[in-house]
Amino acid sequence: MKVIASSLRKGNVVELDGKLYVVLTAASFHPGKGTPTTQIDMRRISDGVKVSERWKTTEQVEKAHVDEREYDYLYNDDEGFHFMEPVSYEQVVAANDVIGDDEVFLGEGVRVYLQVHNGIPISMSLPQRVVVEIAETEPVVKGQTASSSYKPAMATNGVRVMVPPHIDVGTRVVINTEDRSYVERAKN
Repeated sequence: MKVIASSLRKGNVVELDGKLYVVLTAASFHPGKGTPTTQIDMRRISDGVKVSERWKTTEQVEKAHVDEREYDYLYNDDEGFHFMEPVSYEQVVAANDVIGDDEVFLGEGVRVYLQVHNGIPISMSLPQRVVVEIAETEPVVKGQTASSSYKPAMATNGVRVMVPPHIDVGTRVVINTEDRSYVERAKN
């Protein structure tokens, strides 16, 4: 299926010269003068080599057909990260380089989307927002208003996030998994 280059997002799989690549980052550039372009950083699925490509934003790119389904995270070991499909109970193992830095968001029972090609997981999409508990942060400075600035904090899963001054240790907050930014205080 052909799509325009500017529509590619992280996790999409494209076919180039007969090989499959998973998109790691995608950024569109619109200069004041000249042709708008899209810069794509990809990882070749067969051997893990990282590649950068630049296309005109309107150029057609071949998007590969992959099976995308929900899976529940089980555990990880020397083989990789184990996931189970909740309806059929089919289990798959994803390699460490497929998961990458997103490992910190995986906990028992976390539901993710895996893109699977020929029975092998090639890409993972996390939920857009996750709830984490703050493990450590700086104390509140008296007189500092909530709108003035953010302070660094560390979540129990190891993610660093900038939070408003009123957030203390033990507070549960919602963070965006895409850019690891604070969204809001958790409702429950």
